[in-house]
Amino acid sequence: MRLIHILLVEDNEGDILLTREALEESKILNELTVLRNGKDAIDFVLKNGKFEGTPLPDLILLDINLPLKNGHEVLQALKNNDSVKDIPIIMLTTSSAERDIQKSYDNHANCYIAKPVEVSEFLDCIIKMGEFWLSIVKLPGKN
Repeated sequence: MRLIHILLVEDNEGDILLTREALEESKILNELTVLRNGKDAIDFVLKNGKFEGTPLPDLILLDINLPLKNGHEVLQALKNNDSVKDIPIIMLTTSSAERDIQKSYDNHANCYIAKPVEVSEFLDCIIKMGEFWLSIVKLPGKN
């Protein structure tokens, strides 16, 4: 099994720690990059400025409520860019508002997950998400 590069775009420190813990528990070999605002996420994936030369992530976990650029803006910018539009983007957010769900799918999110409130449920959700996207699904350009 090869190493999977995951980009987590999240500004809540508790959710970052829980996601990191769940990915470790999942036993999926991964390199996790964490960015805390939407502008850096766009620049990272498009290799702009200080992120020039960074490797592309295999999978992006994206919160909606972010500083500088929100998750919807990040999703739209990345899915409208031909060079990176195939990278799966999972909206992982506390919002379960229908408008956020619809807007995410309108902008071509690969899936939408509302974060469970309970810690054990959140950990289980991340483990299952990781198993699905990183063990079962075949990603473009990856063997």
